[in-house]
Amino acid sequence: MRVLSLYTGAGGLDLGLEQAGFEIAGCAEVDPAALLTLRTNRPDWRLANDGDVVGQRPEALLADLGLQRGDVTVVSAGPPCQPWSGAARWVDGTERGFADPRARTLLAYIDVVEAALPEVTILENVGGLAPRQDGRGAMDLLHQGFARINRRHRTRYEAALLRLNAADYGVPQQRERIFLIAARDGAELHKPASTLSVNGANNGGHVSQRTRTAWDAIGHLDDPDFDPALAPRGRWARLLPSVPEGQNYLWHTPRGGGEPLFGWRTRYWSFLLKLAKDRPSWTIQAHPGPATGPFHWRSRRLTIEEMARLQTFPAGYEVKGSYDDQRRQLGNAVPAALGELLGLEIRRHLLQQRPRRRCPSLLPALRDDCPGPEPLIPVPKEYLSLRDAHADHPGAGLGPGAQQRQAGAV
Repeated sequence: MRVLSLYTGAGGLDLGLEQAGFEIAGCAEVDPAALLTLRTNRPDWRLANDGDVVGQRPEALLADLGLQRGDVTVVSAGPPCQPWSGAARWVDGTERGFADPRARTLLAYIDVVEAALPEVTILENVGGLAPRQDGRGAMDLLHQGFARINRRHRTRYEAALLRLNAADYGVPQQRERIFLIAARDGAELHKPASTLSVNGANNGGHVSQRTRTAWDAIGHLDDPDFDPALAPRGRWARLLPSVPEGQNYLWHTPRGGGEPLFGWRTRYWSFLLKLAKDRPSWTIQAHPGPATGPFHWRSRRLTIEEMARLQTFPAGYEVKGSYDDQRRQLGNAVPAALGELLGLEIRRHLLQQRPRRRCPSLLPALRDDCPGPEPLIPVPKEYLSLRDAHADHPGAGLGPGAQQRQAGAV
């Protein structure tokens, strides 16, 4: 069971597939830091000399990796998600649609699938992959691509979308992503059932296992004496210790329990967002600003090792590059345990195999020694001048940013 990996990044999805019993036969990646990460940790994974999936013919990419049509069971892909994020748009005032340059990563992916004709293909991305009413979204392009492959090669690829939250499957992180999975014979993979609950409650006679928490994943790394380089930065750094675990800036609004320093929902959700020991982590961000969480419950930035564990990367996996390089790789990655779950499901339901395991082995062990919340400090004096009767956000599409965008469009 061999895998061709496109847009591999730090390798989260493919580490999971490897743990599920697959062999990574080749990877295509262009980011120098990610390539160093892959070479350091998986020297047996063959890396393309030219990892630019968009900039070369798919047959040349396969040949570069010593592969040809029929050699791989799975083509996996995690193309850059920014073009499909909620902030991105297909059209910038004109109806370019699929001619938009941002579509090229998906067009190249389709071309490689056609060149390789794998038994299964799996593609991960953010929610922007979901179909759009105007028929001009990424999913429409993918449907057209698979239909073209089917006409030419008498295959039956039919893209199915699974919207999964990693925390529902034991990953200690709230992280929702969409996975496209298509089988060459037309078989469909359904969304895996979750057997977890917040407290491991008895549900109709079935005692479920509780969800993993941040403490399960990184409690063993907790240390009150942290590296000063991890201290928060910027204008709001000294306000962070006054925010409780699991809360964000909304604590300091008229509807929260702190000081009325901000209006309700007038900032982005991850502003001053902190982990709670007894809950899954919030989503690890790839490009955070100085006030963007999640921050550690000790009011500091997370270490690279902590982020890797929250992403369920194997212990000892070394992410290379600067702190920003490492954070970007981890923030863009698929949690490895979620990739393992999908690999096991693909084996069971699409490849008609019987793997012994159902639960991913990369999940952290459950702990029963979680301490209570960290104590809060009072709001520092320099922020008290912000106390006021701040107005709430007026609603979706009515805020100042939306008004400016609408004015510009006119």
